[in-house]
Amino acid sequence: MISLSDLRKFKAEGRKFSCLTCYDASMAKAMEIAEIDTILIGDSLGMCIQGRDSTLPVTVEDMVYHTAAVRRGNNHAFIFTDLPFMSYATLNDALASAKSVMQAGAHMVKLEGGAWLSETVSTLTRNGIPVCVHLGLTPQSVHVFGGYKVQARTRETADQLIADCKAVVDAGAAVLLLECVPAQVGKEISELFPNTPVIGIGAGVDTDGQVLVVQDMLGLTFGRVAKFVRNFMKEQSGETAILDAFKAYHVAVMEQSFPAKEHTFQIEL
Repeated sequence: MISLSDLRKFKAEGRKFSCLTCYDASMAKAMEIAEIDTILIGDSLGMCIQGRDSTLPVTVEDMVYHTAAVRRGNNHAFIFTDLPFMSYATLNDALASAKSVMQAGAHMVKLEGGAWLSETVSTLTRNGIPVCVHLGLTPQSVHVFGGYKVQARTRETADQLIADCKAVVDAGAAVLLLECVPAQVGKEISELFPNTPVIGIGAGVDTDGQVLVVQDMLGLTFGRVAKFVRNFMKEQSGETAILDAFKAYHVAVMEQSFPAKEHTFQIEL
């Protein structure tokens, strides 16, 4: 089974790693066979699984249920679980929520935020709970941002994002996840933190890992599809098409053919 130490080793060796969201045991098993390195049980399940229009209604109980299902189906990947909206607003809330998902089978929890999360990150880490911090476009704050928009589009806002990354890494964050930022920013941050794996979604090809929502990369998103998504399913056929799509994604990440330029935000800072 892949560990946090393995992710750090991958980064040191320049080996890229793959991550997909997953919410159930059968998909988790397919990802194990395809050797997907890491799995995120994302609060995106609110939209993908529950049919809601945002991640905000998702509960800790939802995350526990889906984490347990995925963990039963996969003995290969390193597993992250999101702490959902308002479930880590206080230190006690954060500890209780993290305890629940870790006992369900997560190896790490993921929180959305910036420097203000430092005390929470430090407290969780001290209590033996590894933390990934999600920065850039953070969907739980969609109403603050006024929609799903590219972040860190100027030098000033990019430097603020870098300062937030530094604060949470100094507090103990073991992994960073960057969403919807210019490729240049993804590269800068990945290089600035040599001991901290950085996962990107819409953050360019130079981050250490890549993540996509599984429904997006299988072509199961109906309506508008984000710029950073590639449909790996349409390249496959036959009865093993889903498994082959997972394998193709893993290879594309490893070979750095995904994300290509058409999947990235090229903004000069």
